[in-house]
Amino acid sequence: MENKKILRIAFIALLGGVFGCTDLDVTPKNAAVGDVVFTDPAAYKQSLAKVYAGLAIGGQSSGDGNSDISGIDGGFSQYIRMYFNLQELPTDEAVIGWNDGTIQTLHFQNWTSQSEFINAMFNRVYFQVSMANEFLRQTTDDLLTARGVTDAMKADIKQYRAEVRFLRALSYWHGLDMFGSIPLVPETNPIGTDAPGQPEGGKQDVFNYIESELLAVEPDLGGAKKMEYARVDQAAAWMLLAKLYLNAETYIGTKKYTESLTYLNKIIASNAYTLDPVYGNLFLADNHKSPEIIFPVAFDGTYTKTYGGTTFLAHAAVGGDKMKPSDYGIDGGWAGLRITSNVVNLFGPADGRGNFFTDGQSKDIPATPNTSFNQGYAHPKFQNVTSQGSPGSNSTFADTDFPMFRLGDVYLMYAEAVLRGGSGGDAGTALDYVNQLRVRAYGNTNGNLQAADLTLSFIIDERGRELSWECHRRTDLVRFGLLTVNDSNDPRAIWAWKGGESAAGKQTQAFRNVFPIPAAALTANTKLKQNDGY
Repeated sequence: MENKKILRIAFIALLGGVFGCTDLDVTPKNAAVGDVVFTDPAAYKQSLAKVYAGLAIGGQSSGDGNSDISGIDGGFSQYIRMYFNLQELPTDEAVIGWNDGTIQTLHFQNWTSQSEFINAMFNRVYFQVSMANEFLRQTTDDLLTARGVTDAMKADIKQYRAEVRFLRALSYWHGLDMFGSIPLVPETNPIGTDAPGQPEGGKQDVFNYIESELLAVEPDLGGAKKMEYARVDQAAAWMLLAKLYLNAETYIGTKKYTESLTYLNKIIASNAYTLDPVYGNLFLADNHKSPEIIFPVAFDGTYTKTYGGTTFLAHAAVGGDKMKPSDYGIDGGWAGLRITSNVVNLFGPADGRGNFFTDGQSKDIPATPNTSFNQGYAHPKFQNVTSQGSPGSNSTFADTDFPMFRLGDVYLMYAEAVLRGGSGGDAGTALDYVNQLRVRAYGNTNGNLQAADLTLSFIIDERGRELSWECHRRTDLVRFGLLTVNDSNDPRAIWAWKGGESAAGKQTQAFRNVFPIPAAALTANTKLKQNDGY
């Protein structure tokens, strides 16, 4: 297996860099992707690779140069880096030691619609949508026939289209989760068409669209783990459906835990994935070998030279006087990311998932997060070294893939859906799945639970232990009623500097469970309506 083949393809001068993006209407600036480009049959797979690459790189040239998103650096605005910032910095799982622009407002939870980081994430979603739509416009049956595409190639393109529709649904899901009611851009809209407003049915229509797209493409995707590495298969679609349904009560006020279990069971029954025997190997430079990862965003230090993605996660987690960058396969620490004491306290002393660097670091963060890297434990979870201890291929740019979906999450989602009353699963199986994660974490059965221990309160804490820094925390805390205000005064709803006033933290207002529609988008598109509270 060529471990990162799909993203290598993306860098062979794909489409001459034809996909750019404006800041406001988030449609490609250039659309020279018609008959001239697609006269070569290989261009279809290259164009597919470009849509995948939109998750991994931030610009049209090496090192994120010629940014996809105008008005912000390509590396700063790379998809996974922006997703991490919005999913982790507003929570107890991460603070950052920088003062770039409005970045501190993310942890303080006092952001506004003027935030360049929120704007960049919103635009990343629609840049992906625009690329997907253009691919789909250029691969209709009529166009393929007119170009004389063979039947065999048409069969391949049918699968490519299913993958692209999945990738579009993934970005729409990110948009729904972070922004609530968002516009749905018809793929038939030619470049330059006025951007639509939010659908009349709001979040329900967005939810329905994502669901219908995933159900429609499922039959045309490859079987679980039957595809080239890092390409979408049926298990990825099942996972996204399961996540959509697990959060349905948050999104649309309707419980769909049974539906979530239906698709979690499909993943498990496929027998295509097993837990990685070594937890830490999931986050190393050769994690493409892991049997656990269902869908990664692939990175390669030679071919995907981005300052976002796992390059950001590896470098930003290293700093201070005690940490040696070479131990983590990198050429220097950026002294940025740390973790709050709330999350540190979730881990028992024998839990092997608690990868914290404490030498020279205080556990607490008494001053504001951007004051000193030494406040808060470092959490070098993502590293640019292999499971054999060798450095990655490039000490500046990481080889480590980002595990968007993996089996450990499936097991915890299964347990949660059962506890929330979903049918199609049972408590005994849920307990077994959780204990499998605990055995891996502890190296023995000392951390195993009894049936009475498996509660929703345990699940949110276990998700913090198992999935830290994997871009789940904000979504999880919203679902558990802990991100902003908490009516039962659960102490877990408060962490250092939440609210931005003091190290003690405070509860914040519920409207911050979603981000605002960016002011720039509202200015450019008067059809958009701002979210309540902003």
